Amino acid sequence: MDAAFNFRMLNPDAILDALWETGIQVESGLTALNSYENRVYQFSYDERCRYVVKFCRPQRWDAAQIEEEHQFTLDLQADEVPVSAPLALQGTTLHSHAGFLFTVFPSLGDRQYETDSDE
Repeated sequence: MDAAFNFRMLNPDAILDALWETGIQVESGLTALNSYENRVYQFSYDERCRYVVKFCRPQRWDAAQIEEEHQFTLDLQADEVPVSAPLALQGTTLHSHAGFLFTVFPSLGDRQYETDSDE
């Protein structure tokens, strides 16, 4: 990618193509989620289970740095820390499409933060 990077090339077709290359055929949605640096989308696949795909901003982190983060998260999961660890698809957690590095995660629900509760 050139120095004047932007996310214009990451359109819905590119996202679906990237997921297709990992063996995922999106059943519904591509709901954009909040993210400052990256582009993150939730979708349904595999009997309506929800997943999240994160497209990393090019020129921010390199593949080795992202893979180190993935390994740390997988280690936390192995130690029974409740985290959403990246999924290994086709033998790897980090994928590439059209110059973008991306990862797929399970979409996990959580409790809503309650500002009016001491608990």
